[in-house]
Amino acid sequence: MTIHTQQFDNSLFNGSVSVNTNLFIDGEFVDPLERHDIEVTDPTTGRVITTIAAGGKKDIDRAIEAARTTWGKNVSGTQRSHLLFKLGELMEKHSDELAALETLDSGKHYIHVKTADPAQTISDLKYYAGWADKLGGKTIETDPTKFVYTIHEPIGVVGVITPWNFPLLLACRKLGPALATGNCVVLKPSEVAPLGTLKLAELIQEAGFPPGVVNIVPGLGSVAGQALAEHPDVGTIAFTGSTLTGRKIMQSSGNSNLKRITLELGGKTPNIIFDDADIEQAVKWTDIGLFFHAGQMCTAGTRIYIQEGVYDKVMEQLVAAAKASANPGTGFDLTPQLDPVVSQTQLDRLLGYISSGKDQGAKIAVGGGRLGKEGYFIEPTLFTDVKPDMKIVKEEIFGPVGVVIKFKIEEEVLRAANDSAYGLSACIYTKDVDRAARFVSALETRSVRVNITSIAFSQVSSGGYKQSGFGKDLGEYALEDYTSVKAVTINHGQKL
Repeated sequence: MTIHTQQFDNSLFNGSVSVNTNLFIDGEFVDPLERHDIEVTDPTTGRVITTIAAGGKKDIDRAIEAARTTWGKNVSGTQRSHLLFKLGELMEKHSDELAALETLDSGKHYIHVKTADPAQTISDLKYYAGWADKLGGKTIETDPTKFVYTIHEPIGVVGVITPWNFPLLLACRKLGPALATGNCVVLKPSEVAPLGTLKLAELIQEAGFPPGVVNIVPGLGSVAGQALAEHPDVGTIAFTGSTLTGRKIMQSSGNSNLKRITLELGGKTPNIIFDDADIEQAVKWTDIGLFFHAGQMCTAGTRIYIQEGVYDKVMEQLVAAAKASANPGTGFDLTPQLDPVVSQTQLDRLLGYISSGKDQGAKIAVGGGRLGKEGYFIEPTLFTDVKPDMKIVKEEIFGPVGVVIKFKIEEEVLRAANDSAYGLSACIYTKDVDRAARFVSALETRSVRVNITSIAFSQVSSGGYKQSGFGKDLGEYALEDYTSVKAVTINHGQKL
């Protein structure tokens, strides 16, 4: 058994935190059947923090076998509710440690993690704890000799595959509804940022979940992730990540058992600022919406449309805000610094996009380069003079890089905003209620925010459209993705 302990000595987090870096299968931490380790790196320094055990196909097989033998229809909603709520309370008790681990391997500043990620995650789990004993079907009117009703049943084994940008938060957004509805879970977290999720396994064990209900198997996507997506005993795959990987998961479903899939994929959020907007607030929300966590968010407002009457004023303030935040540091500095991107691979990818923008004739208003010699930092970057067919306009960049486009009239910006393969989110800034209502209706996205950037609430479902995927996270609607509806007809009068 491998335990990694990290010692801290600063005013943000004092003491140490330990995490078991083995696989979590059938209620225990175990070695992989074929030993293979993966290095975990601190993005702020580029240095290796620790190594974790990587699961392979055989480990996925035994995790699924453990999940098939437990939970299901034999545990009441009241019991499921109690366990989910207890897990939320344990996360609250250990929130400092969870935040420290998330900071270490994702690079996000500790203050931001501590004030947002664990709190939101705990809220999500407790929200679904409240749903676990309130699930019900319907009675349906047919004819007087029949009694017809529906039952919402768990699917069985749910495979969950999560990314590295908000590791713990996104894992629990799948675990909450999956467990509340009576399923068992095999979770494959990103191998790039797995430490917080492995700590979660310890809390799941402490909360008293029966063995096999939740199994956590870090590993390479091409190995463990593919094995999970192809396995014939998995009833559904819940995935958050790239559109490319989402397509591969759909193919795996078609080639195996036609398992159900929910996909929360890429985005290219239009961020539209009208002449009548509260400019100061619009700039602040836009800056957060693009540069928070170094832009590593599927809902990042990377396409910024500014109406011509306020273009110069907004641009001046956006550039100033970007320059002010170009200050790299560690995740435990006393004041929040610019976050790094997560890895050398991601850094190289982003620099490639910046080079593409330059080569295709776009102009850099601010940023455009790497920051410092240590860690994976990129300057907050804004491009102007862009054309609709440029790579930086069309593709999801997933970093602190945005494009700025001037527009004149509503029809023009609406066409541009909808001219995208993605449809995850949109933000508009205006004081005109009628205009806001028109755009809410006309924008081809599944979430629209007015006078605020993309934020989440446990009670409010979000999901994709077009190549941003399908299915739901959060809210009551997400429960539908983890249940099957059975129709029952009882004949109590008709005779032949």
